[in-house]
Amino acid sequence: MECKQQLKWLILAMICPLIAGAPSCMCKRDSSCPKENLNITGGNFVLSKGYSEGSLLKYICPDGYYPSVQSRLCQDGRWTSKIKTRKTPECKKITCPSPRVFENGEVIPYKDKYYVNDTTTYSCHSDYTFRGSAERVCKPNGKWSGSTPICGRDSDHCPDPGVPPGSSRTGNMFNIDDKVTYRCQSPLTLIGSKVRVCLDGGQWSGTEPQCYADYTYDTPEEASEAFSSSLKSNLAVTQQFKEGQQGKKKTMCQGGKLDIYIAVDASERIDKKDFENAKSTIKMLIDKISYYSVSPNYEILIFATDVTRIISMRDFKTNEDARNLMNIFKEHDDFNYERVGEITGTNIAKVYSAILESMKLEELINAIAFRETQHIVIMFTDGQANMGGNPRPKVEQIKHLVTKNHPDREKNLDLYLFGVGDDVNQEDINGLVSQRDQEKYFFKLKDLTEVQKMLDYMIEYKYAQER
Repeated sequence: MECKQQLKWLILAMICPLIAGAPSCMCKRDSSCPKENLNITGGNFVLSKGYSEGSLLKYICPDGYYPSVQSRLCQDGRWTSKIKTRKTPECKKITCPSPRVFENGEVIPYKDKYYVNDTTTYSCHSDYTFRGSAERVCKPNGKWSGSTPICGRDSDHCPDPGVPPGSSRTGNMFNIDDKVTYRCQSPLTLIGSKVRVCLDGGQWSGTEPQCYADYTYDTPEEASEAFSSSLKSNLAVTQQFKEGQQGKKKTMCQGGKLDIYIAVDASERIDKKDFENAKSTIKMLIDKISYYSVSPNYEILIFATDVTRIISMRDFKTNEDARNLMNIFKEHDDFNYERVGEITGTNIAKVYSAILESMKLEELINAIAFRETQHIVIMFTDGQANMGGNPRPKVEQIKHLVTKNHPDREKNLDLYLFGVGDDVNQEDINGLVSQRDQEKYFFKLKDLTEVQKMLDYMIEYKYAQER
């Protein structure tokens, strides 16, 4: 019986294309998705490609609200989403992480939930010293304004590291080698350092944790300030300005030991318009970095299922034409959407592997120069690593190659990641970025347009700091 059934389907497969007027369902499954039951209570939606295969449906809510289901993808004739629910999607009020974890003081008002524009004030009990923001406002991006309020005694080697909103802390001793551990209240995700150690210099290792909801984003202004501040410590500060140009664009002297790797996601959820935005983002980033008095070497990669190098680090260093920024931009303009190749997946592990290969080659050619070089990796991705395995081992190999397990050399490597959109897997981020005190290496923005706004703010923020 089984053989007869297989023979039946084989014959159908052979004759189906020859049958004039044969129903399409016999030859090819209809890949369009249904138009029914897509509405969201309190909001609306937009489609990237109508109801056809590969179309991305995004839900939109009014200011101060977020969609319970952020997006759906048309796959194999049905709408899929990362949140499995039978309920009709709805727009819910945005809340900020609970500030009631505030220790050794009072937070007013004391409420179960805090919504957009709610204001809180903080004060310490007697014998405690206040640090941070005495007043905070819940912002539309699900974050509190200002900095974490802390009431400490300042009697230990390190200052009280505080308890950020939405988190809990284990550990109340702050002397050398003492550790504190953080976790976020469900369903929030911890971004930053889960464990911090009190160091000899009186500073805490890692970076202050933050608790992000799925709808939490950094504003372009926030990201610009944090990213610019972090870059400032890695880029030269010599001020040699070109005259006769708009703004204060700095001269770039050749010979600087600074290697920058820029990787941009071009996977299935990026359409042709987004791809052009991605190219524009790379050009803007390179242009903004040129305002600093540094001479970086660049490698530029675009990735999806596979990785394509627009410019390799070796070519940039050995080819004089490649070192011309205008040539880099021309390479961008010549690189079109079709050249990306297979774009069905997001292989983040493969792009880190490609960067690792380039770094190994640079070390092989000149180990001393490699050891003295500042290495910066900047990645933009809109999705989750859905193929190629966990990228973290590749990142660990990059860290080992640069630092050789010497703590003093950790400052030679900066790993940044910009999560763009609502599908970023926040739980996996901590292993892919650097973590150093007072610096931020992960940024989550709504779309590439927000990223470009951030880059526009970069130079404005930089000059404001120099005044």
